[in-house]
Amino acid sequence: MATEDFSFFAQQVPGLFFWVGITPPDQDPRRAAPNHSPLFKVDETGLLLGLRGMLHVVADHTGSGAA
Repeated sequence: MATEDFSFFAQQVPGLFFWVGITPPDQDPRRAAPNHSPLFKVDETGLLLGLRGMLHVVADHTGSGAA
């Protein structure tokens, strides 16, 4: 996974890492199965929010977003 190497990459080039919540609303995040478990469940609505957030970061950083 890239997360294990992220600190190394961030020493070489500027980097940003953030978490996107994808735990279903009916599950307690503290008790939800981890991502390598066969019981892992994803609330896919969080993926769109994460993608939009990342696109805004890229647009801000590159100056390509609408002013």
